[in-house]
Amino acid sequence: MSEGFAAVFWGVITFSLLIVIHEGGHFLAARMFGVKVHEFMVGLPGPAIRFRGAKTTYGITMVPLGGYVRIAGMEPGPEDPLLAPALAIVTEYGAMDAGLLAGHLGVDVQTADGLLITLADWDALTPVEGHDDLYLSRFSTETAHDPAALLDTARRSTYRGLSTGKRLTVLSMGVILNLLTAVTVFTVVLSAFGYSQDTGFVGAVGANSAAERAGIKAGDKILSVGGAKTADFRALVHTVAGLEVGQTVSVTVERGGSDLTVSATLGENPRTGGAQLGISPEMKPVRPNPWQAFVMSFSFIGLTFVAIAGFFNPSTFAVSVSQSSSVIGAAVYAAEAAKSGPLDYAGIVAALSLSLGVINILPIPPLDGGKIALEIVEWLRGKPLSRNFSLGVSLSGAMLLFALIAYLMFTDITRIVGG
Repeated sequence: MSEGFAAVFWGVITFSLLIVIHEGGHFLAARMFGVKVHEFMVGLPGPAIRFRGAKTTYGITMVPLGGYVRIAGMEPGPEDPLLAPALAIVTEYGAMDAGLLAGHLGVDVQTADGLLITLADWDALTPVEGHDDLYLSRFSTETAHDPAALLDTARRSTYRGLSTGKRLTVLSMGVILNLLTAVTVFTVVLSAFGYSQDTGFVGAVGANSAAERAGIKAGDKILSVGGAKTADFRALVHTVAGLEVGQTVSVTVERGGSDLTVSATLGENPRTGGAQLGISPEMKPVRPNPWQAFVMSFSFIGLTFVAIAGFFNPSTFAVSVSQSSSVIGAAVYAAEAAKSGPLDYAGIVAALSLSLGVINILPIPPLDGGKIALEIVEWLRGKPLSRNFSLGVSLSGAMLLFALIAYLMFTDITRIVGG
């Protein structure tokens, strides 16, 4: 299997798995509250192979990257006041198309068609087989005398019919399941197989590297770079990544119980294109017990939040980009991990699941965190936000996210082509 094909294959497998986990959280929460879930699909919307279950249609689309669940009643904006009379009219007559409904309501056909589509999404109406423009009510004719009560009954099986607390649960369960998956996998792997811990000392110095030219040796302990303290190797990498290739900085090391300061002209990291010192850390094997592994795994959530927050700080943006990857880079890493073995692959899946969960909780529509923020605003206002405002905010957030994703994809392609 070629490297390019392997990256595509494992990228599709990995991201589909992560999306199934994420969307599965929304699905389970919605079903738990009695909300109708129309579809649970793996892949982008489009032509698909579908399997119709008792309550939900499952399937795989022609582009199996990502996935989605379609939950009844998640359309933005306030309810149309014509929904209740429209449902009552269709229920009274049994079946109706947009033209007939428009005549009864005194509205144009386009408006009537929108009402029928919304009520069908709520599972209050169902298209007549062989006549997609004709809708049949799911309620008995006797219920048509009270339109408000009828619509209230229909609303109970929708997202709109849930309390704010239950809505927030549905929106957050995707993130929660991603984080639980990551913590569980990390806990099992760490407690069963252990990990290598940075001792704080230099393990090896690269040949002809900035560190070698500066006289840094294996066994030294790096105390600071350019005046910035480096408590561990992670801090060292972060500090150096924020500097420029070719920049000369002072490096203070501890050697034989004494401090020594040298000057190092930073080289270039061939993978990221950023600055590097050219050393690797001395590592020692550690095997924590299950509780210690759980605590450590849970702490990764906070570290991921800090890393992602760096994208929104102009002073750390460049460093965050140099240490991050788009779906392209992640696919390459997933292929490499799969080649190394199931343990490494489980680790990369857990890391990506953690990143996906943390990213989705950011308060930026259309991410889950953004939807949660809008729900809270609506709860505080006591009424829904307008449809145009909700769609506008979501579009603005999507443009911001797509711009960041495109930039990360560009840097990944540059690294791959250059390296």
